[in-house]
Amino acid sequence: MPKTTLKKIAEILGLSIATVSKALKDYPDLNENTKKRVKDLASSLNYQPNSLAQGLRNKESKIIGLILPEIVHHFFSNVISGVIKAAEKRDYLVIPLQTNESFEQEKNSLKRLMDKNVDGILLSLSDKTTQHKHIKNVIDRGIPVVLFDKISKLVNCSKVIINDKVAAFNATQYLIDTGCKRIAHIRGDLKPQTTIDRFNGYKKALLDNDIPYDKSLVYTCKNLSFKEGYRIAKEIIEDHDDVDGIFAFTDLMAVGVLKRLNEYKIDVPNQISVMGFSDWFLTKITTPTLSTVHQPEFEMGQKAFELLYRDIGVNKKGLPIVPEIIEIPTYVVPRNSTKRIKIT
Repeated sequence: MPKTTLKKIAEILGLSIATVSKALKDYPDLNENTKKRVKDLASSLNYQPNSLAQGLRNKESKIIGLILPEIVHHFFSNVISGVIKAAEKRDYLVIPLQTNESFEQEKNSLKRLMDKNVDGILLSLSDKTTQHKHIKNVIDRGIPVVLFDKISKLVNCSKVIINDKVAAFNATQYLIDTGCKRIAHIRGDLKPQTTIDRFNGYKKALLDNDIPYDKSLVYTCKNLSFKEGYRIAKEIIEDHDDVDGIFAFTDLMAVGVLKRLNEYKIDVPNQISVMGFSDWFLTKITTPTLSTVHQPEFEMGQKAFELLYRDIGVNKKGLPIVPEIIEIPTYVVPRNSTKRIKIT
């Protein structure tokens, strides 16, 4: 069966295409009888509006791109859910792409989305991204970009973030408040801003509590995986027999740490306390349950889309976009992998 068009409905009813279009859009200057006739016939013929044609007329595609380092990652899967939930309310389609932490793939993903005529792009940078010309080129072409989670301060666009430095400070401070004095930190790759900020938060908490910073207690992982946490925990134990706390960059790495400590029959938290970051579902089912920093990823996805939607609207009016930064609060979630805070 051929697709029903506005022209076909107009021919059957003896109306103009413009009148049919207005009736379907419920224009107030048409009488109710005409609108009812058009809508009833459109419904009986299963008429579906051509969203692409509408987009071309309105100079918008109603499509946005979403570029993530990983899609299978629990944090980013929840971000996707938040973005899609918010986008559906605005009748937007979301195209998610994965870079696998590759700078080249990130560049390619941006190009593919531009070729699709998207209205805007949400982007969390890969760990290998150290230059940002490819992002600035997108913005210069008039496509709004919002960075979230893994961002760069060198890109002038809107961003949705947490305060990684404050969050890491609070996580380390919690360990200190429970009596830890020799705290190892497993950090991410040297480049992303999130890694830098979490490391600086860790270091500041030590110095603010008159605990000397020891660079030998900081371990850089190859990737943010369970295996890396498991591997590095062995190094920490063998290098430092006096470590009493470990702050890992992610929950997944912290779970790897817990497994290694369990194999060494080290009592967690009485001998070594462990703190993760993100508050994944698995933190509630580990043995012991994992203390962590709650990072609201679903909310981050929702806020990122709403900010992009705002920028798209400003851009559509031909006005300059004034970048906005939205900071989402975090907090420490104490569980059984850390001791209770000592009351002095």
